[in-house]
Amino acid sequence: MLFFKQLELFFSRAPATPAPETRARPGGGRDPQLESEARALLMLVGATTLIPLVQVEWNPRLRTAAGRADFRRALVSLNPQLHEHGAAEVDRTLRHELAHLVAHARAGRRRIAPHGPEWRQACADLGIADEQRCHTLPFPARRPRRRFLYLCPKCAREFRRVRRLRRVMACLACCRQFAGGRFSNAFQLRLVRSEWTG
Repeated sequence: MLFFKQLELFFSRAPATPAPETRARPGGGRDPQLESEARALLMLVGATTLIPLVQVEWNPRLRTAAGRADFRRALVSLNPQLHEHGAAEVDRTLRHELAHLVAHARAGRRRIAPHGPEWRQACADLGIADEQRCHTLPFPARRPRRRFLYLCPKCAREFRRVRRLRRVMACLACCRQFAGGRFSNAFQLRLVRSEWTG
């Protein structure tokens, strides 16, 4: 009798949740549902070589871009902020990025422009013929802190930089005005401050 009670308890349990690698995480990770939608779209446009390869992920490292396509890995990365703009925007961005993969697959080894005629044709095939190359979504832009302040010794023009200069640079305006457009050490930028926070 105890054996049947254990069996009954075993079968009445709720189904186990999928493993973490197959479940879409809110902040990031692969999205099996969107991958399935991507495969269906690829099937419709005849991009059969991409179907077993395509992956769709949510990438929290994307800040201002709505999405990114990596054709070498057949990977579409989407910005998690798209959730705030509705399912239609997620679908449009998915199609936009898939168009990049389709365009590259069709071109083979030939180099193509990222938003050139091949991409436009792929967009039309995927049902977004009027697609723009850049989105207009109000994603907040992260402004990096420009900690390094450089100064031209001739005209005292300031150059604020996020990173320290790794090579010798000169003031272009002074090089044009006083050196005929050629580089001159006389106008080499000098580091003035390294913790400027403007």
